[in-house]
Amino acid sequence: MEKVTAKPGDKVEVHFVKEIYEGTLLESPENEKGVVLLKLGNGYNIGFNKKDVLKIRTLRKAKVSEEKFEIKKDSSKPNIAMVITGGTISSRYDSRTGGVHPLDTPESLFKFYPEIFERVNIAKIEIPFMKFSENMNHKDWQKIAKVCEKLLNEPNISGVVVTHGTDFLHYTASALSFFLGKVNKPVVLTYSQRSIDRASSDANLNLVCSAEVAGLSDIAEVVLVGHANSEDNFCYAMPGAKVRKLHTSRRDAFKVVNDKPIAKVFPNKIEILKNYNKRNKTKIKIDNKFEEKVALVKFYPGQSPDILDFYLKKKYKGIVIELAGIGQVSDAWIKKIKEIISKGVFIFGTSQCINGRVDGFVYSSGRKLIDAGVIYLKDMLSETALVKLGWVLGHKSWNVKEKMLENFCGEFNERLVID
Repeated sequence: MEKVTAKPGDKVEVHFVKEIYEGTLLESPENEKGVVLLKLGNGYNIGFNKKDVLKIRTLRKAKVSEEKFEIKKDSSKPNIAMVITGGTISSRYDSRTGGVHPLDTPESLFKFYPEIFERVNIAKIEIPFMKFSENMNHKDWQKIAKVCEKLLNEPNISGVVVTHGTDFLHYTASALSFFLGKVNKPVVLTYSQRSIDRASSDANLNLVCSAEVAGLSDIAEVVLVGHANSEDNFCYAMPGAKVRKLHTSRRDAFKVVNDKPIAKVFPNKIEILKNYNKRNKTKIKIDNKFEEKVALVKFYPGQSPDILDFYLKKKYKGIVIELAGIGQVSDAWIKKIKEIISKGVFIFGTSQCINGRVDGFVYSSGRKLIDAGVIYLKDMLSETALVKLGWVLGHKSWNVKEKMLENFCGEFNERLVID
């Protein structure tokens, strides 16, 4: 092979005897120096044996920007605060690995999103941690809530935007809905499915629409703001305890379940779709108690109920079981559930179906579960139910069954209609 002058990040052609591949050159791992790695235009990485390559021709050098980015402020615009926690929305493409890695400063984040400053000021930035959402737990939810409490009680802050990874964002949205209670200003969680430096990134619209809600709306709710469809034209503001990730990769990954979005959000206007709580001057005090010994278990055909013995042995305080359809399990499970409840473990039922609600009085299986002590949680999402159960059990003096059936933040409907 001819001498290679191309560097990782350069766009190149890799020449073989009969074929030419075009893409972005990646840095080879230390233990694989005999391999040439290339990111193709379709996003996939491919590796070649270096001895099979005739030459690597540079088509375009990687851009190296030394330009400093300054966060702008304009006294005529409302001030919002941002809480940056990690995830794809605060990551960028790494030319060395072909993957993404977290950005290191707020300036490097906002350099990619200049449009966010057209309508608001970013007056404060908090970074309690930088994690992908699969690495979070209830202690991280508590940290985010604590930061939001402080920011919501600052008079010069109009609202808060929390950036977050997508995969478990709906858990955090539920947790903040319970921990923060009736907020005085907007708390907006947002995300991106694709890293910020990709042409197809959904980050910019999501952030701009989030800033619109946080700074310029009258909505005093915990909401999740994200693409309303696969186009890049507007977002939905969705209630934090009634939203779920329903697609692995689409821009409009999050959908409201058994409810409606609060608003359609454009980069410069908001169209309200349903009633909502409005801004007020109440001082916020968080309630972020949480019992970590809670579990979410999915029942499936033929599954042994002995799995419940594990949670009993590990001293779990409560379990949410995803029941079949409107609320059934096998006879073997009914017997075991009754035994587990008799030993002091709270068990609640939700449905494996995304839409609709559980009702224990439709089939005999459900009636037996009710007799055993299972509490059916109406149309509450399973993830929301898990978070709520941990929160309720964190309050040692509360009546657990009563509180799980108390509607704190619109987490369930008393009845569902076709619309």
